[in-house]
Order: sequence, then C-alpha cells, then structure tokens
Amino acid sequence: MRKILFATITFLGLINVSCISNDWEDNSVSSEVIEQPISGKFLKNVLIEDYTGTWCQYCPRVLHGIEQVQNQQLRAYPVSIHRSSGSFTDPYNFNALALEQMLDISGYPAAKLNRKIQWSNSSSPTEVKNQIKPNADLGIALQSTVSGGNINLDVNIKFVSNFSDLKLVVYVLEDGLIYNQVNATSYFGGQNPIVNFEHNHVLRACLTDLVYGDTLTGTNVGATVTKNFTVAIPANVANIAKIYFVAFVLDASGKAINVRGSAPNTTQTFQINP
Repeated sequence: MRKILFATITFLGLINVSCISNDWEDNSVSSEVIEQPISGKFLKNVLIEDYTGTWCQYCPRVLHGIEQVQNQQLRAYPVSIHRSSGSFTDPYNFNALALEQMLDISGYPAAKLNRKIQWSNSSSPTEVKNQIKPNADLGIALQSTVSGGNINLDVNIKFVSNFSDLKLVVYVLEDGLIYNQVNATSYFGGQNPIVNFEHNHVLRACLTDLVYGDTLTGTNVGATVTKNFTVAIPANVANIAKIYFVAFVLDASGKAINVRGSAPNTTQTFQINP
C-alpha cells in the first residue's frame, strides 16, 4: 500500500513540476523587461523580406501579415521579392536565386525578418513587433531626388559605436502594381483568385550586391558615412511616382542591424533618441 501511495505522490509531483515549468515559461515572456530609450542612440527598425509569387496559393497569408504590420504602423519596412518557379511565372519576377540559396529558402511563401530570422507565424505582426527596439548603435537617413529619368540617392549612416565588416544593401521598390493573386487561404475573403490585387513594395532593382551588400568603411563612433547612388530609373518600373527606397546595413553574419525606407524627393533626419 505504501508503495502504491509513493508512486501516486511521485506521479502527482511530476505533474506539478510540469505545470510549474510551463507557468515559469509564460511568466518569463509576460514579465520581460521593456528596453528603455537611451539618449543619443537610434531607433531600431525591422526589415521584412517576403519571398512570394502571384501564382503562390498560400502567399496571401504573409500579405495579410504585412497588412497587419502596416495597419498597426509598426516601424517595419517590407520588401516583396517576387519569384517565378518552374511553370509558374510571375510578371514581377526578380532574380534572387543566389540570396535564396544563401538563406536555404526552398519554397514559398518564405518571410524573413532582418534577413536572417524566420517569421514563423507570418499571419500575425507579433514577431515583427518583438524585433522593434528603441536603441541601435547606427542610424540611417535617406535623401533623394528623382527627375529626368534618373535617381540621385544619398544613404547617410551615423555611428555611436565602433563597427567593422559592415555591408550596405539598397533596394528600389514599386507600389501599386495590379495583377491577380492566387489564393488558397481564408484571407482576403477567401477569394480565389483575388482579382486585380494591388501588389506593393515590389522589389524592382538592387543598387548594391544583393546577397552580401557593398562594403562600408570608416564605421567608427561619431562618424557619418554617406554612400551616393546616381542611376537611371529601372526600366521595369511602371510608375515613377510609386517608387520607394529601402536601405539596410548588414553585420558580419549577414543580419540587418538597422533599416530605413523613404519615398522619393525626401530628405530624412536621423531617428535619434532625445
């Protein structure tokens, strides 16, 4: 009888330990210390790279997630990298095969945050929100003019810490592209296809090396580095008024440290904490 009682107590004890463990995990999330802004540092924004296709039946899940991010006005900059695959073609296809191979992307949709982090529950903005921080050791400010068929873009990067092995990636995007979207999800009313869907933040050109970025030098505390890009407006852009720029800095591991986006003919200031 005592053996049976001991076994029963042991079993109940294991159940209690399991419950305590689960409660501890939940509490660790809910009691997370909120990072406070540090004067002189920069706001940290989030890069979203969405590998997608107009033919991709489950890609509207990520498109819905990006809509939620934008509806909540989160400090995130989405980039839609459209891809064709086999017999499935996309009118906005961008040759990102080398980048996909580097990141081991083998199917669509695939969504990455700050280039290296998998956006697992991509229908929800929670993981994006968790990547937004008040303090970064480098800030980005863009200045551009678009006229006469040309782009003149300055990417200004300011540092409050010493860095090495940094790379810069600069994208030209386009909004307002209309094309049917295949849909096997319940999002967007479950309509299939979604007729005349508006595709936004579509990657049209990369002004730097797509995979590794261009090398930055002089990345020391107190320095401001400016990279200028003077190029013709990409021939695949349908509406010049709808272009948009996104620039981000990668660390030695290939992860984005910070990102900033801007409409054309805009002069930005750095997002410095007061």
